[in-house]
Amino acid sequence: MADNSNPGNFANRPKEEVKEIASKGGQSSGTPGGSSGSSDPTPVTNEGRNPDGTFAKGSAAAKEAGAKGGSN
Repeated sequence: MADNSNPGNFANRPKEEVKEIASKGGQSSGTPGGSSGSSDPTPVTNEGRNPDGTFAKGSAAAKEAGAKGGSN
């Protein structure tokens, strides 16, 4: 075990405790698909995206994201 006794550091916790915490994953969020709880009725579309979530080559979504760049 490391010399650091910080309980927030998972390396300092027993392996069984870490496994238990990890197995819970996102279970406590209570909402399917994430914990945002957004009531936005706009459906999420994958138009212009590949199945893995990356942009399809030459898609409008890719062009829009490229134009937006690091503007925020």
